Amino acid sequence: MVLYTSPFPNSFLSVLHSFSWGLIFPCYWLADRLVGSFVPTTYEKRQRADDPCYFHALCIIITTPIYLALLVASLPFALIGFLLWSPLQTARRPYIYSRLKDKNHANGATLLTEWKAAGTGKSFCFGSANVCLLPDSLARFNNVFNTQARAKEIGRRIRNGASRPQIKIYIDSPTNTSISAASFSSLVSPQGGDNANRTVNAGIKRTTSMEYKGDNCGSNNSEENREDKGGSGEPNEGEENTCVVRINGEDNGHMSDTETETVNGQARASGPAEPSLEGDAEISKTPNHKQKEGDSGSLDSYSASRESLVKVRVGDGTVDQSTVNNKLLYKASIMKKTSVRKKKHTDETFDHEISAFFPANLDFLCLQEVFDKRAAEKLKEQLHHYFEYIVYDVGVYSCHGCCSFKFVNSGLLFASRYPVMDAAYHCYPNGRGMDSLASKGALFLKVQVGSTPQDQRIVGYISCTHLQAIAGDTTVRCEQLDMLQDWLSEFRKSTSSSSTANPEELVAFDVLCGDLNFDNCSSEDKLEQQHSLFTHYKDPCRVGPGEDKPWAIGTLLDPEGLYDEEVCTPDNLQKVLESEEGRKGYLVYPTSKNHSSSQKGRKASLKGNGRRIDYMLYTEEGLYLEWKVEVEEFSFITQLAGLTDHLPVAMRLVVSTGEDDP
Repeated sequence: MVLYTSPFPNSFLSVLHSFSWGLIFPCYWLADRLVGSFVPTTYEKRQRADDPCYFHALCIIITTPIYLALLVASLPFALIGFLLWSPLQTARRPYIYSRLKDKNHANGATLLTEWKAAGTGKSFCFGSANVCLLPDSLARFNNVFNTQARAKEIGRRIRNGASRPQIKIYIDSPTNTSISAASFSSLVSPQGGDNANRTVNAGIKRTTSMEYKGDNCGSNNSEENREDKGGSGEPNEGEENTCVVRINGEDNGHMSDTETETVNGQARASGPAEPSLEGDAEISKTPNHKQKEGDSGSLDSYSASRESLVKVRVGDGTVDQSTVNNKLLYKASIMKKTSVRKKKHTDETFDHEISAFFPANLDFLCLQEVFDKRAAEKLKEQLHHYFEYIVYDVGVYSCHGCCSFKFVNSGLLFASRYPVMDAAYHCYPNGRGMDSLASKGALFLKVQVGSTPQDQRIVGYISCTHLQAIAGDTTVRCEQLDMLQDWLSEFRKSTSSSSTANPEELVAFDVLCGDLNFDNCSSEDKLEQQHSLFTHYKDPCRVGPGEDKPWAIGTLLDPEGLYDEEVCTPDNLQKVLESEEGRKGYLVYPTSKNHSSSQKGRKASLKGNGRRIDYMLYTEEGLYLEWKVEVEEFSFITQLAGLTDHLPVAMRLVVSTGEDDP
């Protein structure tokens, strides 16, 4: 299948489309600004609290006639542009495939060789987020604004968070399994010569993601940051940028003086911080980007926040590493099991957490609501610092391909570190209300993640979707889930080049993610909860229909509280969501007709920890029979605090192949 690298089959149509949009854009921009001036966000209201009450009204009185006059003057040009633009959409392709042109920063081909080096298998990390990049006037109804600046900052946070090296800490102790009950961070550097991968006997695993402020922030994991895995004996040896530290429990969890000096020496060896890249120096216009010193959200600070101070437990005391904190090139966020977890949680076979950062070595990213085309371009530019392959501007416009007129695309965007082999998009034809104006649908992708010693391709399937959003449209969403399953099956069949007797390709994973707009605990979403999709795909957060696992939390934030000081930074939001009272204050909970209209009372009486409408699913069906797929960790991420009203989610899968490759 040929991947489309441009929206139109020839340059003439592309030029004509650019011309028509140039005629439409002034009218579109003025209308957006005019409507936006009447929809202030809570942040803007707080900023104006000290101004005289008449000041804002005076600004509206002055600017509104100007916007209206210019809008009327631009309408004739917009009409001509629309008459040219609309017919062109019949020739438009359903997506644009972008590959990083700078070969110095490209490493997709290198990643394909890692499967052979991994031996017993490899892990892959998937992320999904609804980023609410609508036209500014529409985004304001979700209490976010300045779409263009947010797009750039979202991309910057994601690629900075994902490009950090990864630390894995193993503790072999039956009594002390907590690195620090009070700390969310570690500053153990993965770069330190031969001591970087120092290991002892296996024990309880702790995974640490690090914030990297080095040169690879602008590249795709350069060779300088790859550790030598030889002799470490770790599972997933092909994994990049990983530091492994093992703490033996033979002395009841005490670290020897030599071990302590080694850990501290690695931290001191990292040297002074380097200046950040060109994007880090810019000052954004939105309140979310003005981080205080030590904030982990923007990744711009050279000093760690209060939660980022390193505390390594040694016997009954602690060794506080805050004295070397400002000298480090790294800042880390421990991917940890909650230290206060109840016993019933310890039966879980994988790590789960609320993290202030996107996972290190993020391989695949699926985004929803990237509706604004200019914002999509800015986001793509930032993501290309880390992801080599991006599929964006997905969807159809006008009346092409769907029943009703579509003003905006599907809002889906996919980014990958591995080469994309095939891609397909389908539009849901049954959208209702406001959703019918967008070409919401599903994006299906096939990626190559490696090859066997026999030169068989190892591939994976990833699907991203966004379902009907209007509450009460249960039947619409169920119909869309039916179509989604059919399209998934068709895509697998149409892109498969293997036979059972002589497989040319081995399927390593099949992942489905996106904003499904229903939760697993609401009584109003029972039909979706019982859909057959969940018999084929597994949800790591779900026990069964109507019941989530105790550690799972909602992913839909209360828009009114986005700019509260308690949650406006990743560290603060992480801390709030780790408490039940905090979740009740800042997450949206399912509505129920059986309870009073009081939101607080309703939240207290309902099951679950908020509306979890962003899903990450995987299946074991249709994969290579001799391989086993397991979840290694699942994360709810707060790094986009203040930039969107959804919590991103991430899942790391381990594909175990046994002792020998097939």
